[in-house]
Amino acid sequence: MKNNNPHLVESYVGSDRLICGIVLGVITFWLFAQSLVNVAPDVQRSIGIELGSLNLAISLTALFSGCFIVVAGGLADKLGRVKFTYLGFILSIMGSLCLIFAHDVMLFSLGRVIQGLSAACIMPSTLALVKTFYNGAARQRALSFWSIGSWGGSGLCSLAGGAIATYLGWRWIFIFSIICALLGMYLIRGIPESKVQDTGNKAKFDYSGLFVFVIALLSLNLVITKGAAFGWTSSVIVCLAIICVIAISCFFIIEWSKRAAAFIDFSLFKNKPYRGATLSNFLLNSVAGTLLVANTYIQTGRGFSPFQTGLLSIGYLITVLAMIRVGEKLLQKIGAKKPMILGTIMTGTGVALMALTFLSDTFYVAAVLIGFILFGLGLGFYATPSIDTAIANAPANKIGMASGVYKMASSLGGAFGIAISASVYAALLSLRYSNEIAATIGLLVNVSFCFLSTLSIILLVPKDAGK
Repeated sequence: MKNNNPHLVESYVGSDRLICGIVLGVITFWLFAQSLVNVAPDVQRSIGIELGSLNLAISLTALFSGCFIVVAGGLADKLGRVKFTYLGFILSIMGSLCLIFAHDVMLFSLGRVIQGLSAACIMPSTLALVKTFYNGAARQRALSFWSIGSWGGSGLCSLAGGAIATYLGWRWIFIFSIICALLGMYLIRGIPESKVQDTGNKAKFDYSGLFVFVIALLSLNLVITKGAAFGWTSSVIVCLAIICVIAISCFFIIEWSKRAAAFIDFSLFKNKPYRGATLSNFLLNSVAGTLLVANTYIQTGRGFSPFQTGLLSIGYLITVLAMIRVGEKLLQKIGAKKPMILGTIMTGTGVALMALTFLSDTFYVAAVLIGFILFGLGLGFYATPSIDTAIANAPANKIGMASGVYKMASSLGGAFGIAISASVYAALLSLRYSNEIAATIGLLVNVSFCFLSTLSIILLVPKDAGK
């Protein structure tokens, strides 16, 4: 049972058990839900989903996470962060069950949507719990482990998903996800509830802002993923683009008029370090499209199995896990800015190596292995300094919303990065470009995201951030 005694909350000091429960919550999304980036060909064969629809379904989890993560963060502040972490675990189990029993695109897509809602509940709630129950070096250590669950989970997803799909079948990925969710729920039992004190403010929730925000992002995602299939000048795509523009315009009008009561409190972005960390986080997470394009190309263009493809990314897993704690130590010694810049540059260099598809099999395998090592090194350097910069500069009474906005940037970056990269790759294939050229251009799109992320850090993150 959770204890809601405020005095117990103030006296409680975060434990390693709580960290383990939080990490298991984080990896239900970043490890298991993201494993589909390496098993897309297997899913397509077993369910018979058209490639464009499959790419859309894969991106739905990150898209719905991004749409609702700020809402969940704000509600977690008011109703309880432990409660919303539990809700996220339950939704993760429900989404996994939908995928396990899916035999058509509808149930498969529904499972992906529910997984996105699960991530929306877990991500800001667990970050807020870290902020509440850990301080100083202990907070930075807890954030490092949170990052290990996040970035490490994304590093392991390709290898783990490929191994499970090759030897057990891709549905087993989500059986393991359910097991982790149940274990996470057990580990956070007894944690005192954490929420913002009731100030008597009964302002209504910004349903209109949320509605137009979801419409804008869904229409934009459909334009990106279905543009090539329907034709970029077709009436369907043009109408969706118009709806997107109108919805975005309405969103900004509504949010500015409601100010502090808005779905997204834009006053958070007045803080320059927070703004820089969040924007660079969005852009660097857009590089998630690398995994889908590279893994699909290696399987369809080079004839590798999902497990063999996953093995090529093992350097990513090892380096991202090893370097997250290094990033923490660098943060403590030299601040956040330099590790963040170094991280984005190394990540972009790694992706550029994977784009060298003109190389022969032996040399290309070497390029991909080195590329994934640099990819992991870069993300490891970036992770903890970025999260700490955002969280440390967020107001205490808005930490749930601030965490939600930061993780919204992660999720939407991943969703649109995957959608854009996969759509460029699929569109070039449909225009009869070779697999090699299509993959190269699809991967270079991700290099441009790294460049923009570096630029945003240089311009927005101050030199003394994190010191």
